[in-house]
Amino acid sequence: KKKGLPGTIRSQIAAMPIRRLPGGGLEVLLVTSRTTRRWIVPKGWPIKGLTDPEAAAREAYEEAGVVGHIVKEPAGRYSYWKRMSDHFVLCEVTLFLLDVERQLPTWAEQGQRESRWFSPEDAADLVDEPELASAIRNVSLASAA
Repeated sequence: KKKGLPGTIRSQIAAMPIRRLPGGGLEVLLVTSRTTRRWIVPKGWPIKGLTDPEAAAREAYEEAGVVGHIVKEPAGRYSYWKRMSDHFVLCEVTLFLLDVERQLPTWAEQGQRESRWFSPEDAADLVDEPELASAIRNVSLASAA
């Protein structure tokens, strides 16, 4: 698969891991990116042989050690500039909700990233991408409904 030309938008998939709290609230799991250490949701490139929701669930498993039920309908979309070795590419990310059942004691990228549960309000404030922040705030409202 060849690299996109400058100006090409690349597609990525992401999981927004959530857990429901007793009493009806919820929390969102964020991870830090490996290079810039920003707070992000687990995300990556589509995976051959997997549907986009399955690929998003796989990313959450590798990056944050969480497993659960992935919702097949997208929870939102957002764009960001991904830093490559010598240039940036514009990525459009399709976001899928992951209802987390458990977090494993160890996982693939545990030593490379931090992961932490936040209230949706705090998570929305911590991420850089405005559209991702909106999607996080929306999930909080939807769950409260």
